[in-house]
Amino acid sequence: MFFFLLPIVIFCIFMSLRTLFIPNTVKGKLVSIDNFLYLGSVYLTVILGFGLIYLLFELIGMSLLMEVNNQDNRNIFETSFYFSAMTLFSVGNGDVIPQGIGRIITVAEALIGYTLPAAFVARVMFDRETL
Repeated sequence: MFFFLLPIVIFCIFMSLRTLFIPNTVKGKLVSIDNFLYLGSVYLTVILGFGLIYLLFELIGMSLLMEVNNQDNRNIFETSFYFSAMTLFSVGNGDVIPQGIGRIITVAEALIGYTLPAAFVARVMFDRETL
């Protein structure tokens, strides 16, 4: 099941990020509800996608995340999605620490979180010039 779900999740993340590089059908104002909802949906897809990656590895027995304070009463669903959001938004409170291959996955997610706003602004400006 793991080897079936992992490629699907990675594909969904890739397709969501790909939308930044294809022509946009919503043109017009720089600041709009449509642009805000579009950016929000890309962020949500990436958070859920990486959260599912952390969760899938946890479910097969490879622990990628370690909680600092809460070792005995661990909720892997909550921890996976919480850590994904904290990494994507570059907050990194330090209460959950990646380990092993999770460090590489975390770096990839942090890179996406760091470059996503710049890519979105560049896309909006490019779409504005083509009007």
